[in-house]
Amino acid sequence: MTATANISPTDRCDVPDHTLFVCKTCASVWQDGKRLPGSGGEQLVEQLQHLAQDWDLRDEFPIQEVECMSACNRSCVVAFAAKGKLTYLFGDLALDGSASAILECASQYYAKPDGLLPWSERPKALKNGILAKIPSL
Repeated sequence: MTATANISPTDRCDVPDHTLFVCKTCASVWQDGKRLPGSGGEQLVEQLQHLAQDWDLRDEFPIQEVECMSACNRSCVVAFAAKGKLTYLFGDLALDGSASAILECASQYYAKPDGLLPWSERPKALKNGILAKIPSL
């Protein structure tokens, strides 16, 4: 019998250690059953990408837009996720002033070995909108 390595086709070496997920369909306007461009989520993605140009973690903590994060009644929504850390889902984020607070909180998350973000240490915009704190794998 020949031994073979257990290699999964889903193993990906190019997955970043940290990711900031942003729902691009949050705060959408619909017309005739179609989503119009320029949703609140798309605006938040643009703001984050603009601010991230000068962010010291821009290469270590990529911003990834996603189609929907199923928190439509709590828009706008973002999540911090990383290997071996808690995952956080935040909602109720206003377009005015949230982007800088999100990057500030992402920096705090990056610096924590377990990802724990105590309420007292979070920027004001992310203190009350927590939707989930998910244990790490």
